[in-house]
Amino acid sequence: MNTEHSGGTVTTAGSSLVVSIVLPAHNEASGLGAAVKSILKVIHSLELTYEIIVVDDGSSDGTFEEIARLNAIDVNIKGIRLSRKFGKESALLAGLRAADGAVSITMDADLQHPPELIPQMLKKWRDGAKVVHAVKRDRQIDGWLTRSSVALFNKLLSLTSGLNMQGASDFKLLDRTVIDLLVHELPERGRFYRGLAGWAGFEQSSVPFDVVERDTGSGKWSGFALFDLALTAITSFTSAPLRVITILGAATLVFGIIVSVEALWSWFRGYAVSGFVTIIITLLLIGSFIMISLGIIGEYIAKIYAEVKDRPPYVVESTCGFDKNSGSQTSFG
Repeated sequence: MNTEHSGGTVTTAGSSLVVSIVLPAHNEASGLGAAVKSILKVIHSLELTYEIIVVDDGSSDGTFEEIARLNAIDVNIKGIRLSRKFGKESALLAGLRAADGAVSITMDADLQHPPELIPQMLKKWRDGAKVVHAVKRDRQIDGWLTRSSVALFNKLLSLTSGLNMQGASDFKLLDRTVIDLLVHELPERGRFYRGLAGWAGFEQSSVPFDVVERDTGSGKWSGFALFDLALTAITSFTSAPLRVITILGAATLVFGIIVSVEALWSWFRGYAVSGFVTIIITLLLIGSFIMISLGIIGEYIAKIYAEVKDRPPYVVESTCGFDKNSGSQTSFG
């Protein structure tokens, strides 16, 4: 799909659809209507052709029924229901695969990603950017420990992967060229969308935003889910942890040499070689290094295992709005 720019207006060869909004949602029935209303207010002010694709990631609170209600009001609002909760990364992939727009904007369904930023992102796109990142400027709604942990993780991942992950979020604009690359050319199952969008290259730009409190409900990310996402990011974009094993091995060797020299020096001088404490400390250190090394290797093996099984990243149970009358047909493999 080729996009042409002319005098501030946008036309798309082969399609009149300009922007696709992709919203992954899990148990967002109470706030989804307000979120869609806020997005529509911005989109209507821009006078663009659009579609809003809401991906129900295995909700249990009537989220898909709310999507169907919204679709009955506006046929440009479409829904995809996954057969169970596959995770936000899979929901984003499902939405991007279904998107027909010249550009897609991915954002959360809880209004923590402000729709008011959409005009700025589209302007960056019109100016030539293929990827526009909405970068978190203020995270005061999170606790100090959370902010510090996220900042440290992003810093380390940026240093080891070569990608700029500072303030990264899933609130992004992608040009059709990048969308096709992500959904058709990258076969990996375990995805880290924030990293892949930056890895894709092309001309990239960013706009800052402040994270605000949710209007309704509570956050869906548990500590374990965040930890699992961090492991996916690390194993997907850097092999630095594997090099840590080499460092641990070298540290163990240096420690062993020091202990050996100390023991030989004591023996030559006729002193009793200190045994019990030295042996216990050595065994504990070596045992810890071995277990850490096995854990690191295990994470990468688990990643390989998940990929070689070649299972689909999600299963679609049902859809709404993807018929001929609504102007879009989607095939899921």
